[in-house]
Amino acid sequence: MGKNKLRKFAEMSQMDCVYQFPWAQLQQTGCPMRGHWAELCFHNNNPIVLELGCGRGEYAVGLGTRFPERNFIGIDIKGARMWTGARQVTERNITNVAFLRTSIELLPMLFAPDEVSEIWITFPDPQMKKVNKRLTSTRFMKLYRQILVNGGIINLKTDSPFLYTYTREMVLHNNLPIDVDTADLYADRPDDTLLQIQTYYEQQWLSRGLTIKYLRFALPHAPVLSEPEIDIEPDNYRSYHRDQISQINP
Repeated sequence: MGKNKLRKFAEMSQMDCVYQFPWAQLQQTGCPMRGHWAELCFHNNNPIVLELGCGRGEYAVGLGTRFPERNFIGIDIKGARMWTGARQVTERNITNVAFLRTSIELLPMLFAPDEVSEIWITFPDPQMKKVNKRLTSTRFMKLYRQILVNGGIINLKTDSPFLYTYTREMVLHNNLPIDVDTADLYADRPDDTLLQIQTYYEQQWLSRGLTIKYLRFALPHAPVLSEPEIDIEPDNYRSYHRDQISQINP
């Protein structure tokens, strides 16, 4: 592991806004925060919103500063990425944003039923070959149901035509209530300040002239979910490597 990552991990271990629970602890004693995040982490009773695959935490921090009446937790398995957001939270004394280093599959071990009100999924890997790995697949929707309130909100923001089409078909196939559906966010909703928060990756896509797609839908606890039977044309591009993009959130 490089010295830079070691330095970031060392710094984050001293930050009150960063949480990590070893697998052995979860197996033996469980997560001490489960069912008590609002109380123990944020010291309030406000709704909890998750950003999955948060990367640098742009959405968690951006949403937290816009909505002080809600609590936000950025989640990612790669801890060195979230150092940027955690540092901002610490330096700016943002009290309603935290970060959790863990795998998304472990969410039910970390959050109690009905503990989360909303989930943001921002620019995930579309996983075009493996449906069960897509963060908007019915496999993950069933997992989210275990922690979301009944009718909790799912937000997907993506540059991928494939993932947008798949998710939209999954939502329609299962009759999930749609609040917002756009294949060109900045053309259709230019004045929506909520959606103007731009992640590191989104700035890459916009610089390449790609359109941003956005879906906001509710996830009731019923009915049983099933996968749509649909053939979707794969995306025909690849993302730039990080070191090919300069002057973006250094």
